[in-house]
Parts: sequence; C-alpha cells; structure tokens
Amino acid sequence: MFPWGDHRRINAHSLRLKETFGMRVQKLSVDAGFTCPNRDGKRGAGGCTFCNNDAFNPSYCQPEKSIRQQLAEGIAFHRSRYRRTSVYLAYFQAYSNTYGPLDVLQQRYNEALSVEGVKGLVIGTRPDCVENKVLELLAEFARRTPVFLELGLESCHDRTLLRIKRGHSFAEAEDAIRRAQGYALEPAVHLVLGLPGESKEDMLASAEILSGLPVRSLKLHQLQIIKGTAMENEWKLVPQDFNIFELEDYVDLVIRFLERLRPDIAIERLAAEAPPRYLAERRWGGLRYDQVLKRIEDEMEKRETWQGRVCLRQTVASG
Repeated sequence: MFPWGDHRRINAHSLRLKETFGMRVQKLSVDAGFTCPNRDGKRGAGGCTFCNNDAFNPSYCQPEKSIRQQLAEGIAFHRSRYRRTSVYLAYFQAYSNTYGPLDVLQQRYNEALSVEGVKGLVIGTRPDCVENKVLELLAEFARRTPVFLELGLESCHDRTLLRIKRGHSFAEAEDAIRRAQGYALEPAVHLVLGLPGESKEDMLASAEILSGLPVRSLKLHQLQIIKGTAMENEWKLVPQDFNIFELEDYVDLVIRFLERLRPDIAIERLAAEAPPRYLAERRWGGLRYDQVLKRIEDEMEKRETWQGRVCLRQTVASG
C-alpha cells in the first residue's frame, strides 16, 4: 500500500472523491455563458492558439439552455450509463467561470446547487481571473458544499505561454495558486505535455515546479491538434516544433513525470480524449482514456515505480 492509502501506483483523485461522498461521483459539464479575458480584448483576442471549447463540451452543454436544464439533461444522460450514481458535481468547464460580476457568479453557482443530486461545484478558470473577491466568494460556498477550483496553467514556462498566446505569466499562476490556498481552497491545475518548443526536460521540470506549490490535484493532457485552431495552422508550418506523442513515448514521459511529482498531489487525469472528428492528427488507434490509463499503470507496475518515487519535495501543507 502506498502513502495515499491505496494499492494503485498513482494517488487517484477518484479515491478522494469516494472518501468525501461515500460513493461514485459524476461530474456534469455546464456552459454558463462566460467568456475569457483572452477573447474579449482585456488580455487578447481570439483566445489561446489551441482553444476550441466545442472539442470537449458534451452535446447537452449549450449556453442557450439554463444551467438547471443542462444539469437535468446531463443527469439523464449519465444515469443510463452509471445507474448507481446519485451524486453529481456541477462542472463549470467552458471558458473562464470566475470571469464576471460577483452577483452573476453567485446566482449561477446557486442555480447549479439547486438541482437535486448536485452536491458540489467544480469551477474551471484562468489564473488571471481569481481576484481575492472571487476567492472570498468561492470560500463562502466551500463552507457549505465541496468546491474544487481548477486553474488552467497549461505550461510552467513563460516562453511557451507567450507562444500559445495564453495571456498570463507563470508568476501570475503561482500567485493564484498561493492565494487560493490562503482562502482554504484546494487548487487543481491543468498542464499540457507537448506544447510547441518544449523539450521533454522542460516537461519533467514542470513536475518539480508544481511539487513546490500548494497544488492539490492535477490534470495532464497530451497535446492534441484541434481542427480550426491557430495552433493547427502553426503545426502545419513547423511540425518539428510540436510533440505529437506516440503512445509508448507518452506512457514513458508520464511515468517519469509522475515519479518527480509530489505523492500527495491527487491525479484527476493523465491524458486527453477529444472526439476524433475534431482532431487534425489522430494517434493511438482510437484507444479510450481508461485504456490509456491502464497502459500507464501496468507499465508502472512492470517498472516497480510509483508517483513520487524520486520526488525531492516534501508534502506542501495546506490551509
């Protein structure tokens, strides 16, 4: 048994959710109609070079529908697949879901929590959209229901953030993580492996950088080239700058990354899974995420390794 109290070789976030709620929990994506400072001109226009929210939004996620309607349709959809699931988290996923007036944020979060079976919030946003007044609001909600704050970092390297037109620096991301911890929130972060110009050494260094911050959980995505994005055009011009991994290479990189990652950081995802119709470059023979995850964990067992095996950081205290 590993330090997180399970026989799996990664500290799976699903175990933490089960401990919190006592059963399997399902996230339900919501498009609450927010935009992004990298689209409306405050930080930039056109969004990040990789961005196409349609590639991960379920079909029932449409901002023309009320939040209650989206969640009701999401519950009906998942109930047919996971009949024993009765606890749901409203996942505010599309764009930046703390980017709006406080009264609007409060109203939309409350609307989600008014739906029967919804027992918590997952708020996806950017590091430059979490002013202290927003964190205070989230902390108020967290006193009565579980709240998970997801920050899209994408990279720990400023030259990469500049190239993908992210619109914020890594220093801003670090500041947001530390301030969120100060409000007793437990920040999760997103990171993409394979962004243009980054070497494998850069990506592995990111594990060590994140291990020095009060990060509570992590989502890793392999780079996928999405049709219709600025990144697709750049990839066609300079494909040698991009890391579009073969499965075996990605499995190896993720394992090496996990070995360097603090063991108390919970793992939410280790790979992305966009619908094939959105992909400009398809790899891995159509494997589903659970199959990719099994490949990673089987290889970790074969190598007799585990998350945090070579991490030099101690647990970062929260609160």
